Amino acid sequence: MQPAAIIVYRLPWTWKCSKLLMKCIHAGLHLTATVLAVVALVAVFDFHNAKSIPNMYSLHSWVGLTVVILFVLQLVVSIFVYLLPFAPVSMRAALMPIHIYSGLLLFGGIIATSLMGITEKLIFSLKNPPYSNLPPHGVFVNTLGLMITVFGGLIIWITTRPGWKRPPEHVLKDQHPFGSAADEASTADYSKEKSDEDLNSEARKRNLKLDEAGQRSTM
Repeated sequence: MQPAAIIVYRLPWTWKCSKLLMKCIHAGLHLTATVLAVVALVAVFDFHNAKSIPNMYSLHSWVGLTVVILFVLQLVVSIFVYLLPFAPVSMRAALMPIHIYSGLLLFGGIIATSLMGITEKLIFSLKNPPYSNLPPHGVFVNTLGLMITVFGGLIIWITTRPGWKRPPEHVLKDQHPFGSAADEASTADYSKEKSDEDLNSEARKRNLKLDEAGQRSTM
């Protein structure tokens, strides 16, 4: 859910959609991921308690719980700042680099937690033959870990490449019924700037023509 939410703005077929609609999809996917993560945590603690397995002793559990807590905080702050129309534009712009960086950092933490978790499970589960003998189960899960790593790299590559960024002209020209007031205001400001540029260009052309006419008359 989280990688899908990360790249939802970067998919070319979404560039003509309303920005508010994409915000709702982005937040909805993150919210779904949060619910699934909380349910998984409850299941893990219940299983450990039922089997008398100690809780929160491994690096996997420390990193995993930290990522989930920070993920929930990121979601709550982002909803109040970006989804609800209360935060000023200056605050949104100032927090956007932090929002993007923290999202990628948490995604990297999720990848690391997954890799540590499957490795820990293999070490505990594979006894005969042991994990060190590289049995078929070990090969399969190691391959899964490589695929998870490659998948994470592709998501980060798509997110950081300028060519995948939502083009400003699509945002500015977006007149979808779901469009936000901020988008409409941006479109109006952009149109005003373009009209001022056109007027200035026409004025410069007229001045050049007058100068040329004056030069010819003096010759």
